[in-house]
Amino acid sequence: MDLLFAIDIDKEEIILSESPKGTNRINFIERIKSQENKMLYHAVLTLTSISQSPDFDVKIFKAMDKVCQMLYNKYKGN
Repeated sequence: MDLLFAIDIDKEEIILSESPKGTNRINFIERIKSQENKMLYHAVLTLTSISQSPDFDVKIFKAMDKVCQMLYNKYKGN
């Protein structure tokens, strides 16, 4: 499974979904309020900024995505 991160700016929440490899399906997992995990929220904001950059660099995007995945896995482990 690939985790997908998005931000709902109005509600200040992370929207977490997953996409099974080899499919175009996206399954909703959960919403996380920014107050619950500020570090993850700011990491996903950065990931979003990278994806919107006119100088988009896939290596930087993938590295930041790994950071988001790591922070989420740590959050779920606690």
